Amino acid sequence: MFASVIRYGYVPFMLIGINGAAAFLAARNSSELWLVGLIVVAVGCSFAAERIVPYRREWNDGLDDAGRDTAHAFVNESFILVSVAAIPLLAAVTPLHHLWPGTLPFVAQLLIAVLVADFGITTIHLASHKIGWLWRLHAVHHSVRRFYGLNGLMKHPLHQAVEMLGGVLPLIVMGVPVQVASALAVCVAVQLLLQHANVDYRVGPLRSVLALNEGHRFHHLKWAGVGDVNFGLFTLLWDHLYRTYSFDPQRRFTTDDLGMAAKPHYPTGYFSQLAEPFTASGACHFDPAAAADATHGQAG
Repeated sequence: MFASVIRYGYVPFMLIGINGAAAFLAARNSSELWLVGLIVVAVGCSFAAERIVPYRREWNDGLDDAGRDTAHAFVNESFILVSVAAIPLLAAVTPLHHLWPGTLPFVAQLLIAVLVADFGITTIHLASHKIGWLWRLHAVHHSVRRFYGLNGLMKHPLHQAVEMLGGVLPLIVMGVPVQVASALAVCVAVQLLLQHANVDYRVGPLRSVLALNEGHRFHHLKWAGVGDVNFGLFTLLWDHLYRTYSFDPQRRFTTDDLGMAAKPHYPTGYFSQLAEPFTASGACHFDPAAAADATHGQAG
């Protein structure tokens, strides 16, 4: 019974409960420490749900990666939260700051921010699989060998910066208030947890609309070209538009499906991952034959 509550209630609790609390606190100019606290609660809930209803129980066991992933998460989330503080200064000097619909209810403003950021981040994410120098940075994220909550923030900080710039710059130009940006930062953290959580949760038909773990696992298939699907952060709307949406309800995933087939020995240490994009071996080249074989294997 308790497992069923988690299976069906985990996503609403995170999307409505945690994000709703962030909107409530941000709208009242509460201290950012409260928002940090919400992120800590979200991480704790994610870890608990992974142990109660895991998608794969073995993905709860560390592969000497817990410390590295914690370092990635701490650095990248700190970067996001610190960046929020600069938004009022940047928004004030943009000539189009009056475009922001500040008269709308706070929740409506937050939803607009989510949709705008979703488009920008999804587009940068898609480009990161097509442009060599971006892929060098993004490859860090695709080196994972298990799929669990902290994977969402396991990114090279430079790629994190490029993605966030693509998502937030349009909002800054429009004059997004810092309160909305603060709540958006929590929403991003919650979404990354949900996308990568090792939780066997259920969302029904919404799995083709919301960018959650059922769809995002396909993005982490290790064969070059095969994982170029389901790029969305918050939604899969842009993937439907870009024709990059993919889903097979019969597909089950194991550790052998994850990582990068072209670079099975990608560095695993935190600092070595920061350095890898700038080394001669930092690229991963697309192999059409391998992609075709992997696609054929899935179809079979």
